[in-house]
Amino acid sequence: MPGGGENMTNTLTPNAAQSGSFRIGGDLSVNRLGFGAMRITGEGIWGDPADREEALATLRRLPELGVNFIDTADSYGPAVSEELIRTALYPYDTVVIATKAGLTRTGPDVWVPLGRPEYLKQQAYLSRRRLGVDRIDLWQLHRIDPTVPRDEQFAAVRELLDEGVIRHAGLSEVNVEEIEAARRFFPVATVQNLYNLVNRKSEDVLDHCEREQIGFIPWYPLAAGGLAREGSVLGEVARRVGGTPSQVALAWVLKRSPVMLPIPGTGKVKHLEENVAAASLQLSEEDFRLLDEVGREEWRQRQAARR
Repeated sequence: MPGGGENMTNTLTPNAAQSGSFRIGGDLSVNRLGFGAMRITGEGIWGDPADREEALATLRRLPELGVNFIDTADSYGPAVSEELIRTALYPYDTVVIATKAGLTRTGPDVWVPLGRPEYLKQQAYLSRRRLGVDRIDLWQLHRIDPTVPRDEQFAAVRELLDEGVIRHAGLSEVNVEEIEAARRFFPVATVQNLYNLVNRKSEDVLDHCEREQIGFIPWYPLAAGGLAREGSVLGEVARRVGGTPSQVALAWVLKRSPVMLPIPGTGKVKHLEENVAAASLQLSEEDFRLLDEVGREEWRQRQAARR
């Protein structure tokens, strides 16, 4: 990574506890910097990882670094990610496992929503078996299927809660109206949407989650777009604070809201340690506001270019 990576290893300690904590659903306390287990699969999020032992080593390193929140999905592999998590970490004495269902796979990089109630419930049962648990800590509807009445999908989630298959429920890629529609059926513990320094589409969703104390799980949290180029403001801040541009982008996400639960993913121990070290970065209010402004401007420019 450009922008002071060597300096980072000398000055930053990888410890996810330094990111602060959040109580998912009001009772599951996790360190806010988590881990996304999508990248421990094969290319195109399909099949086994190229280096299975490195993937397992990465997972086993998580508790040592204070990472106690892992996000996966039945569709990662499919099934591969959940199975590797069990192999590496079962029993989960100090780790909260979140998984998802609602997307089907027929090949690499192919994702098709499927929200029929019987399918969603089946997948939750299968995830529970693969993970080796009596009850899934957090189960998320991966996508709302537009071809199935959403109330039927929400009712299926309610049934999973009532049956004790899952402890808490969340949503993914939703807007505020959809969150509130789901809350008529069950308490929404988390929302997982695309969000990062240069993608602000979900700002209103994040603000709503903060007001309602709903955990917000940003996927793709390290993205920095054009701000990652040499000589950018992001690079200048990174040099000043002794980190890499990616670490600063992640530190900005963490500072953005107390309900933020970023889940950067990797299948490499070295990259994991670099990501977790971002929890040690302390951004000043001035740097935070500066990055916020340049990130918003890049987002506005990208939106304008699409019109």
